[in-house]
Amino acid sequence: MRNLPDVKQQARDAAHDAAPWIVRLARLGYASKGVVYVTIGVLAARAALTTGGQTTDTRGAVERIGEQPFGQAMLFVLALGLLGYALWQAVRSVLDPEGQGHQPKGVVKRAGYGMVALAYISLAVFSFTLASRGRGPGSGGGDGTDDWTARLMNQPFGPWLVGLVGLGVLGVAARQLWMAVRKDFLKWLDLGSLDARTRQGVTRLGQIGIAARAVVLALIGWFLLQAAWTETPSRAGGMGEALRTLERTPLGPWLLALVSVGVIAYGLYAVAQGRYRRIRVA
Repeated sequence: MRNLPDVKQQARDAAHDAAPWIVRLARLGYASKGVVYVTIGVLAARAALTTGGQTTDTRGAVERIGEQPFGQAMLFVLALGLLGYALWQAVRSVLDPEGQGHQPKGVVKRAGYGMVALAYISLAVFSFTLASRGRGPGSGGGDGTDDWTARLMNQPFGPWLVGLVGLGVLGVAARQLWMAVRKDFLKWLDLGSLDARTRQGVTRLGQIGIAARAVVLALIGWFLLQAAWTETPSRAGGMGEALRTLERTPLGPWLLALVSVGVIAYGLYAVAQGRYRRIRVA
């Protein structure tokens, strides 16, 4: 029976051999993620300022992409890209090519990469199913945040677990806001080939986009804390519910428009990551 170090070494060797393909898929993945977020932002902006838009989540955005001309072909490419992004996050989690290490902080980060991988695998499967069958499982049903919250709530100490997840999401939101202010995300980008004006443009996209995403994550974390406190899974909500909450505030249209511009910026920043992100597999 193989021991764990041998399995890890074999995984590293396999990743090293497949590195060129993993890098290509990861770059397509960042671009695909960007398309999804730009779609969410554009729909939210239209809902805030005009008619014909709607606040939605990642699955809703995928559905709208599928409704466009050549939508089926677009969804197949999108599914491949999202799967590539999930693969890259799994590599970051398991093989740790970026050297996060085994200390508590590094372990938490790597666990987060693993959770992101699972989320994007689910979205990739949804995209592929929608493309191949014309409809996806749970079509139009949201991102399922209240569903997994209900399952977690039914476990021993369930409300406490949901509350811990909510606190964790709030922590991620705070960290991302700090990252946007300090421009820490630039360490992952290789912008040396760009002129100063273009570098500044990418930096501004990152700052505005990551800050807007932090706002959305903070709302999601708050929803989870409410669900834990009241032991009501339906109080949980994902990105779509966060945007709808902004829309219902006294300054709703203007606040939603502001955040939607940030979400669009985040999507464009993700597309830029597809080109300029430093990606080292092994």
